[in-house]
Amino acid sequence: MNEPSCLVLRLAGPMQSWGSGSQFNRRETDGEPTKSGIVGLLAAALGRRRADPIEDLLDLRLGVRTDQPGSLLRDYHTLSDYRGGPLPSAAVNTRGVQKPTAPAKFTHVTQRYYLQDAVFVAAVCGPRDLLTTLAAAVRSPAFPLALGRRSCVPTCPLLLAPDAADADAGHPELWTGAAADVLARVPWQAGPAHRKPVRAPTIDLPITLDNHDGNPDGADIRVDLPRSFDPLRRGFTARAVRHAWVRLPTGADSTPGGGTPANGHDPFALLGW
Repeated sequence: MNEPSCLVLRLAGPMQSWGSGSQFNRRETDGEPTKSGIVGLLAAALGRRRADPIEDLLDLRLGVRTDQPGSLLRDYHTLSDYRGGPLPSAAVNTRGVQKPTAPAKFTHVTQRYYLQDAVFVAAVCGPRDLLTTLAAAVRSPAFPLALGRRSCVPTCPLLLAPDAADADAGHPELWTGAAADVLARVPWQAGPAHRKPVRAPTIDLPITLDNHDGNPDGADIRVDLPRSFDPLRRGFTARAVRHAWVRLPTGADSTPGGGTPANGHDPFALLGW
């Protein structure tokens, strides 16, 4: 049996927003990328429009590693009509014209939530030919790519290519191995400010994996598998996931004179000293 291969994405930017359940006036974000968000990013790279089929992308297996969790940002909006009139409601009359709000509403409040300065690594596993096509599309996307919402632009590099030792033979853009194995080998992608207080030689990072094998350890359910992105048929179904940890080298100096005690515990690290 051939060993599986993965396409690896580095999902980083000033802001990200991965919503899986909220809508209307309050749009929250999950703490890590959703499968619908990554499938949407890949579909945009391929040039697929919202009504185009995505069944081949739904069968891809996903693993996500949180390298830098970032922080939560709330964007508070108020909306009003510059003419001073009441705002329209979502309902329309028989002529298709929006009805006025009743009772009249002159100010509309919305809240949007984002992750600031977060970094994730996503391993996407599937057929090699499809992954190779996706790698080329990510390098030269047909539509602009976003981290959940259109305003959330990714930083480069978005595609993480392996070195010769980790590359799939004949497919230099792909990593050899299943998602959990690949996420344990991709170097830590956190930024310098996040790395600075870390004194230990290794760090444990959380990962979330598609649970196709039915492993009960850390099992969970996520309702973020899209049926379609067509606005007239948009909907989501559940998928099973499991949670685990991987240990990666940090590159920190752990020698006796390097600032880290021999037992790996540094009480001053929390203070940034």
